[in-house]
Parts: sequence; structure tokens; C-alpha cells
Amino acid sequence: MQHPMPQLNALKAFEAAARHLSLTKAAQELHVTAGALSHQIRGLEELLGLKLFERGVRSIALTRAGLRLYPGLRAGFTQIRDAVDTVGRDGNERALVISTPPGFTSKWLAPRLYRFSAAHPEIDPRVSSSVINANFVTDGVDIAVRNMPADSQDDPELALETLVSMAYVPVCSPKLIASHGPIRSGEELKAMPLIHDESLGSRPGLLGWADWFAAAAITGVDLSRGLRFTSTDHALDATIEGAGVLLTHDILAYDELRTGRLLIPFALSLNSKRVYSLVYPRRRGDHPNVQAFRNWIKKEMKALDWNKWRASLMRASTPSVAEVETRPRSARAGKPRSSVSRA
Repeated sequence: MQHPMPQLNALKAFEAAARHLSLTKAAQELHVTAGALSHQIRGLEELLGLKLFERGVRSIALTRAGLRLYPGLRAGFTQIRDAVDTVGRDGNERALVISTPPGFTSKWLAPRLYRFSAAHPEIDPRVSSSVINANFVTDGVDIAVRNMPADSQDDPELALETLVSMAYVPVCSPKLIASHGPIRSGEELKAMPLIHDESLGSRPGLLGWADWFAAAAITGVDLSRGLRFTSTDHALDATIEGAGVLLTHDILAYDELRTGRLLIPFALSLNSKRVYSLVYPRRRGDHPNVQAFRNWIKKEMKALDWNKWRASLMRASTPSVAEVETRPRSARAGKPRSSVSRA
């Protein structure tokens, strides 16, 4: 017996929920409430006479019937999205929408993006900075750079390409050293004004001053003091002006360290077990604009000269707890690092 054709909205609700395995995320994508989405899925189940999801307290899983239904709907809606995307881009093939975190945009990408435009005058890059992960279905984003766990799993819909692994280093400006004197030990560093980047502690693997001082075996630090920022770029700007010592991502401080606007006062770094990765829909991977940006940004990362970066180290007269690793950073790009003590 043939089932009557379900309503398109019910099929969309099921496909989004099956793709995310989350009613909340699916509802956000479709701009409906989770209750309305659940109602649509239950209506589809009643129409088909089949249970499509096993519902837990905070999770859902596809049943055997759901597993049979999902691949066909996923393929169908992918084709629909591609068709609409193609029509929407007619006459605007020059545009490339890039989603990146604000700190990465201002401190690394923006100073280099002119080189991409010079190499590819046929492409108009449009940067959308956000701490929220791009939704490639609804946001019109072509490719994204994201701060992700190094062990992120492959996604059937999205391609992931690791660009560079991330470590945390303490940084300060020459102005601070001029006014407070050189920092010859971790004990001296704990007495310096600290700057806290509170965006560092919101995700797994993101570390802060408490982790750094613990790794340095330094106790008795008053971490309640100091300036606090919720964005990395603002924290770095304050550090450049001499406001204090900041613990930050090495890649975001790269240009300031290379040019001498920032220094590393004490050579102990922490590995974050996180990476910056390229993320883009697999179906868009062969688009010329996406390919051009992929090739360009990987070339830029490979060209980073971490030998110049080492010149920012102010060696103490007494041995440091850990010396900065001497192998070139290019050898580490794209490779997750283990735990503590190399920059």
C-alpha cells in the first residue's frame, strides 16, 4: 500500500533533525520552535505508521526506519539547496563569503587578505566575522575558518582541513618592560599586571592563566586581579599599549611578535589540543572560488616564518622552566600538539 505524500515541511523537519541529531539545532536552522518541529515529526511518523526517532532525555537517535528514510531525503534536499544556490548566485559568481572568528579576522586574516585579492582579482571576498559556527544551509557562507578540537570527527556534509595547531604563550609589550623592568622568572611574572581573555575558557581545550601558572609550578597567584576582555583582539590591543601580560594564542600574536610590538617574557607555552581548520560544504569543494581561497590560505600558513618569531623571546638570566621549541613552525602547521611546553 502506498503512503500519501507527506507535507514538505514535515520532511524538512525530519531531514534537519536527522542531520543534526538535535531537535534544538534543527529548529534553529528552520526558524521554528523545538515544539513545532517535534509536532511536525510526530505527524510524519503517524502518517507513515513508523517510528523515526528514539527519543532520550537529552538526545535523539534514528530508528531503523529513520535510517532508511534519511539518505534519500538528504540527497533530495541537497539537490534542492544546490539548485537554489546556483540560481541565487547567477550574476554574482565573483562573491566569496568567508566566515571567521573576530580575533582571527583582525589579527591574522585582514592584514593578509589584500594578497588574495591581488592574486585573484576575479573574486570579491566578503568576510563575515562571528564566534558562532557558520550554517552553510542558511547563512550564504562559502567557506569558514574555525577554532576546533584537534580530534574533531569527519562530517558527511562538511569537509575539514586543519590549517595550524594552536598553543598559548604569555606576551607583553616593550612598554611594560620599560616601566616594570625585565621578567627573569615565573615568580616575577606573577607580580606583573595580568590581562585575562575570557573568551579562552568557554570551550573544551581553551586554557587560561590558572593553567599556565599550574604548568609553571607557580602558586599563590591572585587571578582575581587584572583587566578582563571577552574578545581576543581587544585583549591584544590592550597588551600592545602596555596594560599587562596576556596569555594568548600564538598564531593570533604572530604579527605583533614578529614586528617587536609584543615580546614573550617567559618561555613556557601550553598546547591547547585545538586547531584552526577550514570548513566548507563537500558539495562546494570543487567550486573555483572555494578552491582558490583554500590554496591561498594554506600557502600563507606555510610561509609563516617562526624563526623571526623566536627573536621576540627575552631570555632570562636564570633558566626558564621550559624552552621554546626550536623546530620551524611550518613543521607543526596542521599537526595537533600534545600537552605542555612548546611555543
